[in-house]
Amino acid sequence: MIEIKHLYKSFEDKEVLHDISTVFEDGKTNLIIGQSGSGKTVLMKNLVGLLDPTSGQVLYDGRDFVAMTKREKIMLRREMGMIFQSAALFDSLSVLENVMFPLDMFSTKNYRDRVKRARECLDRVNLIEAQSKYPAEISGGMQKRVAIARAIALNPKYLFCDEPNSGLDPKTSLVIDDLLSSITKEFDITTIINTHDMNSVMGIGENIIFIYEGHKDWQGESSQIMGSTNKRLTDFIFASDLLKEMRSVVNEQHHKQ
Repeated sequence: MIEIKHLYKSFEDKEVLHDISTVFEDGKTNLIIGQSGSGKTVLMKNLVGLLDPTSGQVLYDGRDFVAMTKREKIMLRREMGMIFQSAALFDSLSVLENVMFPLDMFSTKNYRDRVKRARECLDRVNLIEAQSKYPAEISGGMQKRVAIARAIALNPKYLFCDEPNSGLDPKTSLVIDDLLSSITKEFDITTIINTHDMNSVMGIGENIIFIYEGHKDWQGESSQIMGSTNKRLTDFIFASDLLKEMRSVVNEQHHKQ
């Protein structure tokens, strides 16, 4: 579990995050959503230590990340897996070597065991047959799956995903969503996903935090969105005509009942 308490972040005289408190739960897909410039990316960076909050606490199972020494933070980061928006694979390394990278850096296992673990992770994302290929030789969706395999190689307790469906077609996005959701439950990971993808929100959003102008404006499950009275949330979620129509149908059915 990750808990943030009264988190503030300012850049010079501009306040970007204002008094955010929330809990990201184990074994659930926790989504951070909001318009561009709302502060959700800054929030994610504060969570992983790429930025230091102006004030407040970031607690990893009760351990205050903000108050840790540099060495303590490095040790905690070994419990984190990260999936970047661009997949961020190394072009000069094969798929297998990319997945092995964190194992080579941090694991005390011998080479044979590191290869075995990397192959297990590739098999988990159904890419064992691509282990000898290079990133340029596989599709964008496959690259994201390699990034997921790399992120879980060290059995992380916490998994951070920055726009994992960016640049993917809807069908491939569903594959990535299903994979992240199943891995989260299988390994009881605290997964935090920063996303603009409304299909992800409605499909796998078990704990959703909506950020508006640096504030936590709403929190709940995807099933609660349709009936929400928070206009800023519904304007954001139902920006497309299709989603507006879906909500109208749901509300109409509700009134009939």
